[in-house]
Amino acid sequence: MSAAIVFSVMAGAIAGGFVNGLAGFGTALFALGFFLNVMTPVQAVAVVVVLSSVTGLQGVWEVRRAIGDNPRRLARFVLPALFGIPLGIAVLTMIDARLLKLAIGGFLILYGGYFSLRRTLPRFERPTPVIDSLVGFAGGFLGGAASLSGALPTMWCSMRPWPRAETRAVLQPFNVVVLGLTTLLLAYRGSYDRQTLLYIALALPVAIIASRLGIAMFRRISDDMFRRLLIGLTFVSGTVLILREAF
Repeated sequence: MSAAIVFSVMAGAIAGGFVNGLAGFGTALFALGFFLNVMTPVQAVAVVVVLSSVTGLQGVWEVRRAIGDNPRRLARFVLPALFGIPLGIAVLTMIDARLLKLAIGGFLILYGGYFSLRRTLPRFERPTPVIDSLVGFAGGFLGGAASLSGALPTMWCSMRPWPRAETRAVLQPFNVVVLGLTTLLLAYRGSYDRQTLLYIALALPVAIIASRLGIAMFRRISDDMFRRLLIGLTFVSGTVLILREAF
């Protein structure tokens, strides 16, 4: 394994791990740009879902009390997602995944750009169990169809005036469950060959350390700053997604 390959793998692990530790999502969007330079698309996705799941468990532990305080809220997102994932996989061959990613990317840019420029953030304070469940289902569907499970839940949760721990108590477990199921599916399909496992062995320790640094920063920011961070990352995520798919 050359020095250039090692550098790309470690750089992707640092970028993806840090963002996951800070925000609770975003490993793929920030790591794939590095990984795809030295890996095949299948290898890159296989590595990313492992990194996302393992580093995500650290974030789940960080907000374990918030999860325990409101397990029904989390269930409203996660349980419908379990039905959306196989449906998304089932229709994968019937839709243009590239056009779907471009559409979601454009939506992320519009949403993130609009609310990033606003001085006041949206505040949906009343309980919305039906919308929560629909967002969870749609997130699972997009995860199966286009590997975009976190897009809609992140947008929706950033509009809720929840403390940052409560917001993360939804996003982090949601992503861990969806990506964990994706990891099992890829393993079943035989995606984890010797070379891919070597990439994981190199990237995983680095991603764990970077994730811890992201979690340390998460502890220091305010609730309002965390909401603005999520909104800003939706804009960045949409931009990266469109650039990757368009070019």
